[in-house]
Amino acid sequence: MSTPAQPRPEPSSDAPAPRVPTRVEPGLDPAWVTETVARALDEDLGAAPGRDVTTQATVPSSATGTAHLVARADGVVAGLVVVEEVTRQVAERFGLPRVEVTFVASDGEAVGRGRVLAALTGPVQVLLTAERTLLNLASRASGVATATRAWARELAGTGAQVLDTRKTTPGLRALEKYAVRAGGGTNKRMGLYDVAMVKDNHVVAAGSVSAAIDAIRRTFPDVLVQVEADTTAQALEAVSAGADFLLLDNMPTPVLAETVAAVRALEGTDGVPAKVELEATGNLTLDRAREVAGTGVDYLSVGALTHSAPILDLALDLLPAPPSR
Repeated sequence: MSTPAQPRPEPSSDAPAPRVPTRVEPGLDPAWVTETVARALDEDLGAAPGRDVTTQATVPSSATGTAHLVARADGVVAGLVVVEEVTRQVAERFGLPRVEVTFVASDGEAVGRGRVLAALTGPVQVLLTAERTLLNLASRASGVATATRAWARELAGTGAQVLDTRKTTPGLRALEKYAVRAGGGTNKRMGLYDVAMVKDNHVVAAGSVSAAIDAIRRTFPDVLVQVEADTTAQALEAVSAGADFLLLDNMPTPVLAETVAAVRALEGTDGVPAKVELEATGNLTLDRAREVAGTGVDYLSVGALTHSAPILDLALDLLPAPPSR
């Protein structure tokens, strides 16, 4: 049984850690995959072991066959790891033999319409029952990877990278952020627990940017602190107050360029880091990507990668049984 390749190798142990709050580990946690697939199957089959009333009534449990996982549109593949797990769990629930899966495409690979991604051979009951769940997950992940690849391709050579956000489908964040990596993007913080993000409401609650940053440093000294800024003045205030990096929100391109230049002029002075990471966000579109990157920001964060990407249309086609002799 072959295994789909992962989108990126892990960085070498002597590579410097990035200061931006990124997570670039290539794989998905197997325990997360198992739990997520189990919940998805419960939705479709009912509480375990569940049932597929159509398939189990019309297909003998002894029938075997082969199905092809096929791309019905051009795009970038991600989430193939779920295919084996979905078929494994369905076979286990029904007490049937496992499906053998042979992958002929890898996560992160650009594929054309009609491309076979994997061949699945085993009990037909398992193939048909597993179909929708594995397609839902793999199509969703591949759609995110496809959208991300468009941004990564547009930013190629600019020195800026595309980031995702927390605007993910509840319960599928790990899969969608994995898909961003497969598409050539970079993950931002995984949640509220790993990086501090000071927004306007936090400033109001704390009394000032400095007070908010100081409170975070005292309470959670191990985390990086990012501050949202809408103006050049706010950006300079945040840097002077000790922010590790800035989220420059909804700035017109000229203002963004002015802000980047002003922050760069402060780098390495009066306790300001030698390199302040700068991230543009808000009102970003693909046709503006290179223009925004040209201001000198390090990152463009795009919520649409996960909250608005259409699925990549995938299908599971059962092959006709060979004629009997």
